[in-house]
Amino acid sequence: MKIALLGYGKMGKMIEQIAISRNHTIIAKIDDTFDIDTIKDADVAIDFSVPTSAFNNITTCFKAGIPVISGTTGWLDKYDDAVNICNENKGAFIYASNFSLGVNIFFQLNEYLAKMMSSLDQYNISMEEIHHTQKLDAPSGTAITLAEGIIKNTAKTAWKLNEATENEIPIEAKRIGTTPGTHSITYSSDVDDIFIEHKAHGREGFALGAVIAAEWIQGKAGIFNMKDVLNLSE
Repeated sequence: MKIALLGYGKMGKMIEQIAISRNHTIIAKIDDTFDIDTIKDADVAIDFSVPTSAFNNITTCFKAGIPVISGTTGWLDKYDDAVNICNENKGAFIYASNFSLGVNIFFQLNEYLAKMMSSLDQYNISMEEIHHTQKLDAPSGTAITLAEGIIKNTAKTAWKLNEATENEIPIEAKRIGTTPGTHSITYSSDVDDIFIEHKAHGREGFALGAVIAAEWIQGKAGIFNMKDVLNLSE
């Protein structure tokens, strides 16, 4: 594949390494706004840019007929607009808060556990996420996805950073050193605690998942997610 990288920070550089190791070619490395001509020969664009540029990057690609894999968080207030533009242009789009194959299995495990715990009112639910000090958003997109999975399957109605009401899931967001990403969900009662955790050892898992998604989306049209890529859809 010919890949355009939208965002050439640490994640972009790791994606480049993984893509080249899988015999793909990087034809553009973009850190700012760009002209369609710069990416017109790309088979796919992989977006790990910043929230302020993500929407324009993504929709520019749709208008150029280029599928997009996006892992940029913090711009999702415009997600529905991006989906509409994708569909209008018969494009293809995968957004994921986390492309790690292990994390996407963890998402499924989280929902399964939430269903099992939904009738056990004696357990309080809480979440903690830890990332490196350069991470811009808090809580992380991964933590929000996990919270949404719990909300879908329990009586909880929302999540909240730090202190929360009875109907909300409290999320504690920590920024420590160079931590790639750790997410844990705890169900705590007077008699015991149940918790699940995913701990990333580096960025490689995120990068590999993004490249695998880019390979999978070739020749397709529509809006997809990592459940589709990994055949985890219910």
